[in-house]
Amino acid sequence: MAGGGGIAGRLYRGDVSINFVGRRRLWYAISGLFLLICLVALLVRGLNYSIEFKGGASFTFPATSSTSQNAISRVVTAAGGGDASVQYSAQLSSQASHWTVQTGTLPTSATEAVTGALEKNFGLQAPQISVQSVGPTWGSQITSKAIEALIIFLIVIVIYLTIAFEWRMAAAAFVALIHDILITIGVYALTGFTVSPTSVIGLLTILGYSLYDTVVVFDKVRENTAGLLTSQRSTYSDAANLALNQTLVRSINTSLTALLPVASILFIGAGLLGAGTLKDLALVLFVGMLSGTYSSIFIATPVLADLKERDPKYKELATRVNRRLAGGRAAQRPGAGPAGPGSATAAQPADLADKGQPGDDGVADTVPADQDVDEADEQDDDGITVPAAASRAASAEPRPGAGASRPVTRQQRVTGSGQRRPGANAKKKRR
Repeated sequence: MAGGGGIAGRLYRGDVSINFVGRRRLWYAISGLFLLICLVALLVRGLNYSIEFKGGASFTFPATSSTSQNAISRVVTAAGGGDASVQYSAQLSSQASHWTVQTGTLPTSATEAVTGALEKNFGLQAPQISVQSVGPTWGSQITSKAIEALIIFLIVIVIYLTIAFEWRMAAAAFVALIHDILITIGVYALTGFTVSPTSVIGLLTILGYSLYDTVVVFDKVRENTAGLLTSQRSTYSDAANLALNQTLVRSINTSLTALLPVASILFIGAGLLGAGTLKDLALVLFVGMLSGTYSSIFIATPVLADLKERDPKYKELATRVNRRLAGGRAAQRPGAGPAGPGSATAAQPADLADKGQPGDDGVADTVPADQDVDEADEQDDDGITVPAAASRAASAEPRPGAGASRPVTRQQRVTGSGQRRPGANAKKKRR
């Protein structure tokens, strides 16, 4: 992936980057809004538990032309069944269309009365009606077992992440998992879907899926932050954000691959075909996978960065890195000040330093240093003007006894020799 030229390769190399960690307050605000809506839905509407959790009686019978939801509710209530929940399931390849009526816990006499009323009013036979009764004690046991399984799952996950990584990563993953649980339960409260044992199984499944995505990101974060305190190449938040970008495409591809079949089950199997059991499982998987992908990117890693930046070592590291970056930006600004004594500017070589600088007599050179004053036409001692080319040619002729060449000073470039010729000061003053 690192060598690719597409968006995945550019994200992996850091050529392009999305600032997930730097905008964590925005993600916290969005998640807080969702959690508030879910909390209000739970308090106002509550959850629609199935008969396995709350206990009661269930009557299932084939659908006929004379049956309707309102008619069934009136018949059941009149027979002593109380308030009933009536649901219709469309025809499947192996099962005809049917109605399912759920009531509260009924004594044996009330159950027989409801069965007889359904047979009489809708022309059914006794074998066509399937009756299932669940006591309140058994339902409460199912509820407590589901809660125990969820708590045990969370404890084991925290212990594992603490051993495999560190406690801060375990805490961040725990926050993400709680976020996913609350979002999923809130969606059930908003939609009114039935919470059944199948829903609990799906919830545990998506928690494992969300955890897998989070662990992949955390493993890359650990790789990017190894030796960070020694090298001081970046802050912990920057290294964690790079890890998120490097695993972003992988997370999205994995989520889409898993969501496509689940969406087919939810919208085709449950929505069009009316398979109630599939609906319970598909909804929790669909919502949980979406929430898990979101939390692994926008919640888990930003929370981890927040926890690590509270450590004094990483807080000091962030201060040093930011100070170094600020100093580098200041040095790049125009007019940042002299680079030091003895030099013209920080970026100007020494051999170019006397361009445009004052000479010995205070007059600024307006020609390059290697050209200097002898580039202009000069006058000899008799006042005769000598062209610059001739002056250079004369100065280039070897003098008797000159010997080996010596470095040419600025004063020698001005006069062509080690002595200043008469009239040089007058010439510079005229210019």
